[in-house]
Amino acid sequence: MAPERLEIERKFLVADDPPGLTSSPSSELRQGYLAVGSDAEVRLRDDGYVQVLTVKSGSGLQRGEVEVELSAEQFEALWPTTVGKRLVKHRFELPAGNWIHQLDVYAGPLKGLKVVEVEFPSAADATDFEPPDWFGREVTNDARYKNASLALQGLPEKEEAIG
Repeated sequence: MAPERLEIERKFLVADDPPGLTSSPSSELRQGYLAVGSDAEVRLRDDGYVQVLTVKSGSGLQRGEVEVELSAEQFEALWPTTVGKRLVKHRFELPAGNWIHQLDVYAGPLKGLKVVEVEFPSAADATDFEPPDWFGREVTNDARYKNASLALQGLPEKEEAIG
């Protein structure tokens, strides 16, 4: 099994597409949850090339994360257990200086929601990060915008979803 790593990430709502979006690399992700608890979640993710089972623990800025690559057959065997706990999003990778902004544009019942995430090597880097103007309100510590919450409960109130 892969060792647990610490994921340090900030998350922001986005109202308008950033400059250069159409020329940025992107992929469609389908994601489903096998289990969601108060301090941990187990999810499946398929980006069209690689299928992964991920266990995340904790909440907020710093979370534990273990990822295990699955075969397509293993993924498809588990996928039916995620019915009612899924989401689909288009992820754009936007390089910006030392960071990569990962812009997720959601589809299906979450259509219209855009969230950008930035991962950091340290909590100090995360704290020092100055978001660009196109980033909206920060939702790093808002549990309603965790992917597991979005997959299980849908969009937060309409007025809350605007960056």
